[in-house]
Amino acid sequence: MSEISKAEQEKKILNRLKRAQGQLTAVISAVEKRNDCRSVVTQLSAVTSALDKAGFAIIAHAMQECLADTSDDVDGSKPTVSELEKLFMSLA
Repeated sequence: MSEISKAEQEKKILNRLKRAQGQLTAVISAVEKRNDCRSVVTQLSAVTSALDKAGFAIIAHAMQECLADTSDDVDGSKPTVSELEKLFMSLA
């Protein structure tokens, strides 16, 4: 299996976020129209799932970047393993 380029990873993450944005717009519209509770909850569940998947992809991407970057972190912008763990667990 070939590795996905950084640009491809970022594109996939953006696509997930845009999908979640569209689903959230549908939830807002459904609430405004006073649609059936079940359909609203189903749509909200889809938004939650899409955001979770995007969050995991973002953290996995950050972890991959950190592992691949062997240079010194001069400006302090590179997250520590502990920070990445906290981010990852905040999605659980």
